[in-house]
Amino acid sequence: MNFDRDRVHRPDRKGIAFAVTSAVMLGLTPVFGKQAILAGLEPLTTVALRTIGAAALLFIVLILFRRQFFYIYPVGLAGCGLAGALNGLGSVFFYAGLGRIDASLGQFLFTLYPIFVAGLMFLDGQRTSRLTFLRLVISVIGVLLLTRKHNGVIDPLGVFLMLMAALLYALHIPINQRVLYEVPAPTVTFYTLISMTLVVIPVKLVATGLDFTPPPAAVQPVLFLTLVTFFSRIALFAGVKAIGGVQTAIIGLLELLVTVVLAMILLNETLSLRQWLGALLLMATLLLAAFEPRAQTSRSNRGWLHWLRPPVVRTNGQNLTTPEEGSETG
Repeated sequence: MNFDRDRVHRPDRKGIAFAVTSAVMLGLTPVFGKQAILAGLEPLTTVALRTIGAAALLFIVLILFRRQFFYIYPVGLAGCGLAGALNGLGSVFFYAGLGRIDASLGQFLFTLYPIFVAGLMFLDGQRTSRLTFLRLVISVIGVLLLTRKHNGVIDPLGVFLMLMAALLYALHIPINQRVLYEVPAPTVTFYTLISMTLVVIPVKLVATGLDFTPPPAAVQPVLFLTLVTFFSRIALFAGVKAIGGVQTAIIGLLELLVTVVLAMILLNETLSLRQWLGALLLMATLLLAAFEPRAQTSRSNRGWLHWLRPPVVRTNGQNLTTPEEGSETG
């Protein structure tokens, strides 16, 4: 009995696979985004088109094959709305920054977000294991080594925009993780994307007007960017649901390696010995993920995300557990 229950509730390998898939997909984002911008597409139009396209594609898939995933309880919808608004604003910062600095440097800065995620999850009551802390330290050292080399003048505003994007991206992960306790990953993905769309469209309209038409050379990069966004979001939230926000964020550092490799191939960039050492350290954090204990779900009334939990219904003096709590005790 215990063996079967442990087997059911230990989705670490599947969660890691989802997180790695998301990281690889997200590593393609700055490359395709930069290609679209270099092809003449304005940064805010780029983010608007890819967000609208990803949301529309997921809507079509759900309405054709999985209509039950449209259901969500009201507080969960509010959580997805908040997370999507933060992520949408972060996307605006990301692509605005991408228009000012190189894709590789932008991704270097953006991959600092696991540091923010760990701090936010700690504030919400989730305890960090010693191995997680060690992996965070290794990740920071790896990022620092990778970012030591950069030729030319760094645009301060571009750097600031990328750091803001990393902070907002980090903030949306624990919010979605709290919602994912009771809601399937495709449902969270859909309503988060809808909320992102409702944020990025008004920003684009105010900043650049009504024209959404991409130049011919930008059509292919935008199409690839849309598909990457679609698949990466589903994989991201599936990974968060299985192994938690902190572990998913650390594995997400693989995004940086994907971007660096593509920058070397497409932009003829090279890495120094010091930067390769940083890359190897980040790979080490991925290998250590296999030894992480599963994150414990925080159900206390403390923490800044407790309001996202559905209300407890009392019947005859007894508490009715949520679906997840019932499965863990059955």
